Amino acid sequence: MNDSAKIQIEPIAYIHTGFSEKFGIPRQSGLVKELEGKIVFEKKYRNAEAVRGLEEFSHLWIIWQFSQAVSDEFRPTVRPPRLGGNERVGVFATRSPFRPNSLGLSCVKLEKVDLSCPDAPVLTVSGIDMLDGTPIFDIKPYIPVADLHPEASEGYTKRTREHKLAVVFENGADKALPENIISAVTGILENDPRPGYDNDPEKIYGLDYSGYDIGFRADGQTVFVFRAIKK
Repeated sequence: MNDSAKIQIEPIAYIHTGFSEKFGIPRQSGLVKELEGKIVFEKKYRNAEAVRGLEEFSHLWIIWQFSQAVSDEFRPTVRPPRLGGNERVGVFATRSPFRPNSLGLSCVKLEKVDLSCPDAPVLTVSGIDMLDGTPIFDIKPYIPVADLHPEASEGYTKRTREHKLAVVFENGADKALPENIISAVTGILENDPRPGYDNDPEKIYGLDYSGYDIGFRADGQTVFVFRAIKK
């Protein structure tokens, strides 16, 4: 295919979330239901008619861009974090951000369609796994009769789906956080955001979420939160 035949797409919207950096973002959508984002359409697509009927659906498919992982280099294999970061599998057998077109696919819950705010229509969604300012290329309704496949096989993800850690707030660290932030941070940390190859129980990590600096360390079973500061 020559350059003149290449397909070009443009963002229809951007999502605003509590994640200012990649560390801590859930590796899949829907893992942390407390995480919300607001989808704001570009002016060209900011039309209430474009979302008419959307409120009848509970979930949406979002097609978006891994905007911080765009590369011209093709990597045929990647190392999924949940396999320890050492075992390689084919890129098309993963949801790695390092893909030929850097496209992400997320299934999120539609919480609200706001038709009265200044930038209306604005969609509030939950279960997000996207960085603040992520460009969105398309939105489609989740249709259970077509999209739900209870018989689907899980591949290598079956080995890692129950990977959850306990979360303990030390020295009253949770007192500095609103209840909704506590729930969100707990959901993020119990899914273990650390690299799959890193299990040093003494290493200190910092999570930046929704304007809060969260300091923690973790062993193979528990995350210990020792700092929570409003930035």
